[in-house]
Amino acid sequence: MHGNKQHLQKDFFLYNASKARSKTYINMREVSQRFRLPPSEYVIVPSTYEPHQEGEFILRVFSEKRNLSEEAENTISVDRPVKKKKTKPIIFVSDRANSNKELGVDQESEEGKDKTSPDKQEKSPQPWPGNTDQESEEQQQFRNIFKQIAGDDMEICADELKNVLNTVVNKHKDLKSRGFTLESCRSMIALMDTDGSGRLNLQEFHHLWKKIKAWQKIFKHYDTDQSGTINSYEMRNAVNDAGFHLNSQLYDIITMRYADRHMNIDFDSFICCFIRLEGMFRAFNAFDKDGDGIIKLNVLEWLQLTMYA
Repeated sequence: MHGNKQHLQKDFFLYNASKARSKTYINMREVSQRFRLPPSEYVIVPSTYEPHQEGEFILRVFSEKRNLSEEAENTISVDRPVKKKKTKPIIFVSDRANSNKELGVDQESEEGKDKTSPDKQEKSPQPWPGNTDQESEEQQQFRNIFKQIAGDDMEICADELKNVLNTVVNKHKDLKSRGFTLESCRSMIALMDTDGSGRLNLQEFHHLWKKIKAWQKIFKHYDTDQSGTINSYEMRNAVNDAGFHLNSQLYDIITMRYADRHMNIDFDSFICCFIRLEGMFRAFNAFDKDGDGIIKLNVLEWLQLTMYA
């Protein structure tokens, strides 16, 4: 186990018996215990009596020979699919007029050249990207709803996106959800808006829906009781299944930010969290051109990044 700093899953504790534990597990201000164990590798798990509470502990180890201890923690990273073509640059809506401020991983032409191209592409009745000749019933449904709401410009804003998503989500009776909020839809547009228009065309909307479908599948996997919520422990596993590998501090932040007072996370908060993670990782990778895991931002870049995330 030495050198493996990954967070231990529930199965580890189900199939490995504890070697020592406190004699009485009660709600006291301070609990202390002394153990004598043979030389080996041990995992020490401090806990509070009630879940989701902060606590401090001190550990003293007396050994005849030199010993090594380390905190079991994940490395922060995100799984990325292998891309066959260059990635589009990140263009902030607040700065799309200044081509010298665009952030990307490759050199693109000036924004003016691409400004009208998405409209021209999307106004023609083309099949969804990556599809065969026949569209599925769901895709036809989305196309019809999108045309009705988007209008002649074939682009939707956050309010229109909310109407589209909630219309379709409400048809999924197996998913208990109160629908997406306007703030969640604004975050979605910030993630998928590749042309810096502050709106989504049909192709951008298609990529967004693919992500929501994948994340919805993960949510339903952990929402075993079909309550429309998952708890904070299930959220940790769900985030990992989605390809985001975080440490305990970040998981605690997610719980504080997106969970309710019962430490449960509903579907809207779940998707909003994943949208934020996807956007933050994408933006960081765009800045981190040399791949050393360190970026340097001035105040303008920082505000643009955080305000439109």
